[in-house]
Amino acid sequence: MFKSKTAAAPYLVWMVIFIVVPLFLIGYFAFTNAEGQWTLENISQVGKYMPVLMRSIILAAIATAICLLIAYPLAYIMSRQVGNNQRLLLLLVMLPMWMNFLLRTYAWMTILEKTGLINRFLGLFGIAPLNLINTPGAVVLGMVYNYLPFMILPLYTIMIKISDSLIEASRDLGAGFFDIFRRVVLPLSIPGITAGITMVFVPAISTFIISRMLGGGANLLIGDLIDLQFYGNTYNPNLGSAISLVLMVIILLCMSLLNSFDNEEMEDVLL
Repeated sequence: MFKSKTAAAPYLVWMVIFIVVPLFLIGYFAFTNAEGQWTLENISQVGKYMPVLMRSIILAAIATAICLLIAYPLAYIMSRQVGNNQRLLLLLVMLPMWMNFLLRTYAWMTILEKTGLINRFLGLFGIAPLNLINTPGAVVLGMVYNYLPFMILPLYTIMIKISDSLIEASRDLGAGFFDIFRRVVLPLSIPGITAGITMVFVPAISTFIISRMLGGGANLLIGDLIDLQFYGNTYNPNLGSAISLVLMVIILLCMSLLNSFDNEEMEDVLL
């Protein structure tokens, strides 16, 4: 017992320095003003930015849903491959992550702008340049592209554990494709779905680089707003901390809802 506590000591120190202390500072600045006096004014001001918060939640939810729709069949196909095919598909999923996040987003800027590849291609058919960049659609596209691997990998990790013999047994008992999916594959892959949603939704709702580069100033998200409070002309770390605190509470509520759904589904499977 003593040895296990000693081994955990570095991790506990790391948690205190990099998790507990930053959270304490966020809470302290959120409930104090510039003079260090306790106040609820910062929290009350967060309500003024509710449209920005709702826009962030909607765009993050849309991006997460699209990632799930793309990743689920792809992860299933990957999990059913064997040998080199499986390793090759996994490498292709990981390959974009080897490049810098900013470079990937810059690449989409050159593709979507009015003189970009898409509009040049459309111009060959006499179609006028479309306004693709600086739109909510461009922001969602950037989120999907950058966070798609974070949805695929947990799904793949769960699906690879689903035995082929289980699917073959279901088929032998007369289950069709949709019955196998609904009664076998989907319930057993619920933990991967919840993990993927968490890994995509959380960074998507707080992103500020993607919205700044692909969304322009007209598509301000909550991450941009927090960034402006710390580095912009409207320097106000107290308000920035209050917005961050509210955002953390919302994310925790969403994750709690997802975890309860996950537990209920697993209990149904076990029963």
